[in-house]
Amino acid sequence: MSKGLDKNGIIGLVLIGAILLIFSYLTQPTEEELAAKAKKDKSAKQTEQIDKPNAEEVISPAENKEDTTAENTILPLDSTTLTTGTDSLSNLQYQLEYGPFANAAHGEEKTFTLENEKIKVTVSNKGGRITSVELKEYVTYDSLPLILFKENLSRFNAELSIPGVTGKNSLRIINTENLYFDTENTSFEVGNGDSKSFSLKLYTTDKNSFIEYKYTLSGGAYLVDFDFITSGMNEILTEEPIIQWQMVTPSQEKTIQSQEMASTTYYKYNNNEVDYIGTGAYEKEEMLSSMDWIMFKQQYFNATLIAKDKPFENANSFVETKQVPEDLKNTHVKEMSAGITLPYEFKNNETFAMQYYFGPNRLDDLKAVGVGLDEAIDYGWGIFGWVNHLIIRPVFNFLIGFDMSIGIVILLLTIIIKTLLFPITWKTYLSSAKMKVLKPEITELTEKYKGDAMKKQQATMALYRQTGVNPLAGCIPMLIQMPILFALFRFFPATFDLRQKSFLWAEDLSTYDSIFELPFDIPFYGAHVSLFTLLMAISMIFYTKANSQMTSGAGMEGAMAAQMKIMMYLMPVMMLFFFNSYASGLSYYYLVANMMTIGQQYAIKKWFIDEDKLLAKIQANKTKVKKKSGFAAKLEARMKEAQKLQEQRKKKK
Repeated sequence: MSKGLDKNGIIGLVLIGAILLIFSYLTQPTEEELAAKAKKDKSAKQTEQIDKPNAEEVISPAENKEDTTAENTILPLDSTTLTTGTDSLSNLQYQLEYGPFANAAHGEEKTFTLENEKIKVTVSNKGGRITSVELKEYVTYDSLPLILFKENLSRFNAELSIPGVTGKNSLRIINTENLYFDTENTSFEVGNGDSKSFSLKLYTTDKNSFIEYKYTLSGGAYLVDFDFITSGMNEILTEEPIIQWQMVTPSQEKTIQSQEMASTTYYKYNNNEVDYIGTGAYEKEEMLSSMDWIMFKQQYFNATLIAKDKPFENANSFVETKQVPEDLKNTHVKEMSAGITLPYEFKNNETFAMQYYFGPNRLDDLKAVGVGLDEAIDYGWGIFGWVNHLIIRPVFNFLIGFDMSIGIVILLLTIIIKTLLFPITWKTYLSSAKMKVLKPEITELTEKYKGDAMKKQQATMALYRQTGVNPLAGCIPMLIQMPILFALFRFFPATFDLRQKSFLWAEDLSTYDSIFELPFDIPFYGAHVSLFTLLMAISMIFYTKANSQMTSGAGMEGAMAAQMKIMMYLMPVMMLFFFNSYASGLSYYYLVANMMTIGQQYAIKKWFIDEDKLLAKIQANKTKVKKKSGFAAKLEARMKEAQKLQEQRKKKK
C-alpha cells in the first residue's frame, strides 16, 4: 500500500470492495441459468475473441489488461473517485479479473529464439506462445526471409475457466495471452543430433500451482514438441482448457490467386479420416469427433498442431477459414483459425503432449512425421490420385534422384509417359485409319439410304461387322489415357519440387512465366504473356490439324462434324486463356506431350501403316464368315423391330 494512503482512503477501498462483492452476489445467475448460458455461449465466446474489426485487432493479444470477455469484465474505477491508492486499486482489479493469476497480469514482454538448421522459432513470455516461425532454407518469391506467420497476425491462447468472485456458482474466463509466464531459460541454437527444451510457467499467486508450456527442439527437424503441463490446477479449473489458435497467412509466392486455390484448413479425425474446408469456401465447421491434428495449409508450406498421445476432444472444437480484411488482401492470403479442446482429466498433475510441424508440403517430409500429414497434398480424387501416387510420383522421384535440372526431369517424364502410352496412340490411329479407308463405302450408303436413317444405320453396322472394323475402337484408348492426363494436371501444381526452379526463360516453374507485361488487363487472361502457354496453344493447333487429317472421313458428317471441327480449333484458344496464369511447368509438359504425339502419329503414318494394304485387308475380311456376338445380335433384332414399327406407322398415315 502506498505511503500517501490515509485513513479515509483505506475506508474508501474497503467500502468499494464491499459494494462490488454485494453487487456481484445479488446479480449472480442461478445454477440452472449459469449451466444453460455456459453451454449456449461457449462456442460464441471463442468466435467473439477471434472476430475483430481488422486483422491487427483480430490476432493481437489484448494490449489492455482490462480486455476479457464481456460478461466477466470488471469496469475500471473512475480516476476521479480516488486520487490516492492507484497501485492498490490496480491490484484489487487484477484480483477480481484474474483471481489466482493476478500476479501474472503485469510484467515486461520478452522474446526468445529456439533455432536449428531448418527453423527459427520465436517464443514470447507473454502468453507463453510461439509468435513467429522462420523457415531458414527457403525464401519468398521476392527473396525475403520466409516467415510462416507473424507476431501481430497470429494468436495462440489457452482459455481457462475458473470460479467467479462469488464462488463455483459463477464463472470467469482467463485468457493466457494476457498473462506473463516465468522462465529461467534463454535462447538457444541446437545442432544435428542434439535436443534442448525451453520451459515457461504460469504460476498462481501462492506459487503452489502452475501451467507449464514446454517446447523441445531437435537438430535438423521441422518438428517442435509442445507439452501442456498442469500442476495443482485440478482445484482451480472448472472445465477443460480450450486452445484458440489462429493466423493470417502471408503471401510467399508470385500470385495471391494461386495461393488462395491451395490454402485452407485440414484436419484428421481419430478414425483416420482426413477432411478439410474447400479452398473456395469461407466457413466454420464444428468437429464431429476427436481429432489427431489440425493443419493450416499454405500453397507450399504449413503449420500443424498434432496430438501425440491422446486426441483432441471434439466438444467446443471447430476450424474456420475466412477472407483477409481489405487492407491485407495484397500481402496476405487467408485467415485460418481453430478452437481445440484438450482432454483434461482434473488430476493433480497432468501432461498433454503435442507437436508442431513447421515446414514444406513436401511428400517425403510429411510422410516422415507418420500421422498422415501427406494426405493434405491434393493429387486429385479417386483414380487421378491413385495414378499420381502409384505411377507419376515414383517415376518423378526416380528422375530427380539424378540431380538434373527440373526442366530436364519433366522432359524425361514426358518421354516415359508418352512411350508407355504409345500402344494406345497406335490403336487410336489404326482405328481412325480403318474408318478413313471405309469412307467411300460409308458415303455410298449415305446416298443410297438418304431418306431412311434406320436402314442407313443397319447397313453401316453390317459393313463394320463384315470388315471387322469397330467404330468405338478409337474412343476406348482415349478413355484409358484420360486419367493420366487429368492426374498430371493435378500433379504439377501440388509438387513442391517445382517451387522456385528455373528452366529456359521461366524463372519459377511453379508459377506462370512472363515474357511480356501488357499495359492493361484482359479478362480471364491477365496482364502478361506466358510463352510456354502460347507455345502449348500453338502445338495444340498443329495437333488438331494433324488429327483431323488422320481421321478425315472417320467421324461424323454434316452440321455435327462442322461443329466438332469448330470446337477442336476453339479448344487451343480456351487453353491459352486458362493456362496463362497457371504453373509454367504444366504448360511445358503439355507442349512437349503434344509435340511427341504429333511425331508419333507422323511416324505411324509414314512407316507403319500402309492405307492401301489396310484397305485390301479390310476387303478380304468381307469374305470371311463372321459370328455375331450376343450383344450385336440383340442390337440388330431391336433395330429390325424398330424398322417394322416405323413401316407400320407409315402405312397407317
